[in-house]
Amino acid sequence: MSWKTLDPFAAKKLLDGGEGWVYLDVRTEPEFRAGHAVGSWNVPVMIRDPMGRMTPNQDFVAVVKKNFPASSRFVVGCASGVRSMRACDELAAAGYADLVNLSSGFQGRLDATGSAMEPGWQGCGLPVESAGPTERTYDTLRAK
Repeated sequence: MSWKTLDPFAAKKLLDGGEGWVYLDVRTEPEFRAGHAVGSWNVPVMIRDPMGRMTPNQDFVAVVKKNFPASSRFVVGCASGVRSMRACDELAAAGYADLVNLSSGFQGRLDATGSAMEPGWQGCGLPVESAGPTERTYDTLRAK
């Protein structure tokens, strides 16, 4: 594994540290529109197929590479920390070296009963927005 995992507070500290870290939200576009970390960029690692099933986004790495140099430093987040691990693996294989997986994602990690095991970005009370600059949306990034 060529990336590390941090909890939301440690990730926020990294993002605020002035060293150029970027929050890369790898959830679907509807999830991103419903709410995301302030300042995050959206490139889904998984998308819904016509039947509504989650399937790998074949353009994920290409869209990231088109918009961010290999020297970029990413905190990668999804809903619960699972898709972001996949995204970190794919980005590491594509040559990105500074990668952090957000351990509990945006919504938090749940146990089998649906109870919160670890709060996510939102549950920790960290800054959230539902609107944001259109240049950070997947539609815009993909169109470049």
